[in-house]
Amino acid sequence: MNNPLSGHDGPYDAPVEVRGFSVLPEWVDYNGHMNVGYYGVAFDMALEKLMADHLGVGEVQVKALGQGPYVLQSHMNFLREVQPDETFFFRIRMLDSDQKRGHYFAQMLSEKDDAVCATQEALFMNVSHATGRSEPYPDWAAARLARMVRDHAGLEAAPQVGQAIGIRRK
Repeated sequence: MNNPLSGHDGPYDAPVEVRGFSVLPEWVDYNGHMNVGYYGVAFDMALEKLMADHLGVGEVQVKALGQGPYVLQSHMNFLREVQPDETFFFRIRMLDSDQKRGHYFAQMLSEKDDAVCATQEALFMNVSHATGRSEPYPDWAAARLARMVRDHAGLEAAPQVGQAIGIRRK
């Protein structure tokens, strides 16, 4: 398919904000805050909104073309507890892309004070559901990803981008 499925060709806000999230009761653990596993769910929900509303890929792409983005690698930082019933939003920036992949950084922020609660840096790849292997994005989708990278290029790098994980020793 050579025509976009949804979304738009840009320009894209830098960063893109994705709103409308709150901690669901089933996300609260025995410590009385949002369980670590649900941060990944929330980041994934925000990524899907970015993919569908702005880039025209994701679920709509899977239904129409039998291919879609799979996250290959993810690194999260937990900076502040998110409390029951708290509302939050995301700021997402596309760091890099090519014909098959995208690399993004997202921040989860509290609606009440704009404090960054968590971050995620991740790499995704377009995968064919028929073969289970990587497949180039349609030209229009690759062009949109590249445009978003250009539109986000002037953003100041967050300290968590590219951060290694490990025990720091003196």
